[in-house]
Amino acid sequence: MTRRRHRKRPSAARSRDADAPQRIELELHPDLLLDPAALRDRACRAAHLDPRKPYSVDILRRSIDARRGRVRVHVALELRTSPAPPSEPRKPEALPSLGGDGRVVIVGAGPAGLFCALGLARRGVRAILLERGRELSGRRRDVARLSQRGQLDPESNYCFGEGGAGTFSDGKLYTRADKRGPVRDVLEALVGYGAPAEILVDARPHIGTNRLPGVVSALRAHLESAGQLLHFGARMVALLTRDGRVTGVELADGQRIEAEAVVLATGHSAHDVYRIAADAGAALVPKPFAMGVRVEHPQAFIDRLQYGDLAGHPALGAASYRLVERAGPHGVFSFCNCPGGHVVPAATAAGRQVVNGWSPSQRRGRFSNSGLVVEVSAEVLAQAGLDPSDPFAGLAYQRALEERAYAAGGGAFVAPAQRLSDLLGGRISTSLPQCSYPRGLQSAALGPVLGELADPLRQALSSIERRMPGFAGHDAVALGVESRTSAPLRIPRDRDTLESPGCAGLYPTAEGAGYAGGIMSAALDGLRVAERIAERAAR
Repeated sequence: MTRRRHRKRPSAARSRDADAPQRIELELHPDLLLDPAALRDRACRAAHLDPRKPYSVDILRRSIDARRGRVRVHVALELRTSPAPPSEPRKPEALPSLGGDGRVVIVGAGPAGLFCALGLARRGVRAILLERGRELSGRRRDVARLSQRGQLDPESNYCFGEGGAGTFSDGKLYTRADKRGPVRDVLEALVGYGAPAEILVDARPHIGTNRLPGVVSALRAHLESAGQLLHFGARMVALLTRDGRVTGVELADGQRIEAEAVVLATGHSAHDVYRIAADAGAALVPKPFAMGVRVEHPQAFIDRLQYGDLAGHPALGAASYRLVERAGPHGVFSFCNCPGGHVVPAATAAGRQVVNGWSPSQRRGRFSNSGLVVEVSAEVLAQAGLDPSDPFAGLAYQRALEERAYAAGGGAFVAPAQRLSDLLGGRISTSLPQCSYPRGLQSAALGPVLGELADPLRQALSSIERRMPGFAGHDAVALGVESRTSAPLRIPRDRDTLESPGCAGLYPTAEGAGYAGGIMSAALDGLRVAERIAERAAR
């Protein structure tokens, strides 16, 4: 008698494993991103799965690698046996209804201040957020007057006002600050306020200056709906103290606001705040920073330089670059590259010329711009006749270069400029290329403007030109000066409590205090400070 053999039936657990999403990472030619069927087939084969089965593909992460003379796209994919459920539009998280007087004052409504207010709201702590500049609608008009007519409002401009400096300078969100806090938390919050969902996928996420103001407005409205208090045109002129502790702030209109904690989230351009903090007893120390020029190239040239024959490929978009050089003891690096972007006047005071850059969300402009800056070391400050141990020496150095640049441009925030080939060769440019800068250019020798930074910058340009032929060519232009890369000093704080050791109750935060370097790291620092304040309030 023959025994019947029974095939062993798979367990429920094994069935679930077979149906579970499969995550893989691939290096692809850009063409595959435009062909969903070919991408699915490649992903199935890489995961050793049968491509005849109905797998769907979701892209979780995407980055472009143009190094070593070839262009590849690195992607993290998830394969499913059935399509992922359609994702609903993200909405802002529910916040508790806040009451009380608001015993925390946040000075500055940039990413650090706004996310600090959000972090406090999550924990049921009401705050008063003070911003020296105007709300977005008024700030737009002020920025337009500066760009079109050269009329500067020192309290409302590209650096001051709702959303901070990042609102009108690109909205880049990439950071190397993963250890500082929950990057994904910030990205998802921004998507909830209207940022494109692609920022959750791209390795170098970017919102764009045309879209970021709407995101900022939605965040502000959400905070106000929960009970956080926001006041614009509210410039702090003093910190109130008693027995070595901050007890509140005084405003320019004479109003005094009492507080149990004051968060300084004022950004790197609010130079008056450093004196205010020092007068209240907070310690200040020098910090390395960098200054130089903003360089602009035709975007088509950068695309060819980076992507070669794949320049203009629809899956790649506008190419970017990142440069790091050594010029003797000096570090030289690119900063805030803006593909398809615009150069803008970013001064905050009369008689001082400052430039910055931004890109719209699609990055389809004709030009690419980037800061190209030299580290301002203690040796550089000493060469300029300044005391490197003086925490205010960096501010004095910034001021000197900005004033020289304003004079070289002839006033009205016209930018002194020089073709990169002429800057490298030490010649005055007899003509200047077309440029995105709205205030116009004035041919000038940038060497005397840059002073001690000129030779290291030329050395770095020479090295870059050898490696990237044409970068320092005739069609590229340098504008003066790029001076607000980061704060030139730091307000120290306790590692655990995040308070100023010499001024209890004062929380130096983010870029202005020397603890961040962009929108994302500033937002993360704001959340971190909010957590410490809430922990203390709960004790």
